[in-house]
Formats: sequence, structure tokens, C-alpha cells
Amino acid sequence: MDEKSIVIYFSRADENYSVGYIEKGNTEVIAEYIKELSGADLFKVERKEPYPKDYQSCIEESKQEQLENKRPELKEYLEDISSYKVVYIGSPIYWGTMPNPMFTQLEKLNWSGKIIRVFTTHEGSGLANVVNDIKKICQGATILDDSLAIYGHNVLNSKDKVSEWLTRKR
Repeated sequence: MDEKSIVIYFSRADENYSVGYIEKGNTEVIAEYIKELSGADLFKVERKEPYPKDYQSCIEESKQEQLENKRPELKEYLEDISSYKVVYIGSPIYWGTMPNPMFTQLEKLNWSGKIIRVFTTHEGSGLANVVNDIKKICQGATILDDSLAIYGHNVLNSKDKVSEWLTRKR
């Protein structure tokens, strides 16, 4: 945790928990735990045109993006990660992998020399194909084998689990 780090994540706006006065998605809750516990910077990947708020409509639209191998336009792009050594990559699981906006963002970056730690939120899919997909995209990076999968319904009770993961010997 001594290296400069960033969390790049996608979180669905409607998988919400009310934390204080702010509505947060499952993956965002975990990303913020990582920031709090490690000092990492945060970058939230967001589609320019948000997914529908209704869960079924959202995942159907995501499925269609995957079938067509689309790379949706984002609200904002992270252009450079050269100042970071460790990159935490997090997302929910949609149809066995990350939502396509994550592919849009990750494919734009230079991964040479980076250390990647992967985390997901899910309701039974664990890591699914996320680690394999990240290995394909993030050429030149070292992807650590200690990925973290958190059940979405447990995110608010998982801060200790995230802390243990962050401090685990790599």
C-alpha cells in the first residue's frame, strides 16, 4: 500500500444503498472502502447515456452491448495512469463479466509495469470471467491472483474483509 494507487470502477446507480444522504451502488461502496483504507484515488467509469434505472432493462441493454461487442461512449475518460503503480479494478458482474463501459475505459490505457488487483460485486457469480478479460486487456501489467469477490447484499458489512484483502501479503 506504499505505492501510489487508483481505483477504476463501474457501479450501477440503482443497486443503491443509502449511505448518509448519498445513494451508492454496491461496487462504489467497496471502491470507497479501498480509498479510505489505502489512500487510493478514485475514478468512476460512467456511460455518457446511463443504463436504465430498472434492473431488468439495464441488464438486457448490457447483454445487447456484449453480444454486439459495443464500446459505449463515456461521460469522462481517464487518459493517463502513468503516475500510479497499483490499479484496483472493480465492477459488478453482468452476463459473466464487467459491463462494457469498463472495456471502453480499460482498453484506452497503457498498462506497462502496473500492478492490478481485481474486485467484483455480485449475487452469486463471484469473479466470473473478469480476471481473464482483464488479463487480455491489460497487457504489460501484473494481475495479482488475490482477487476479491463480495456479495452485493453484504457490501455494507464488508469493510473488514476489504481491509484484510488490502493488507494481505502479495
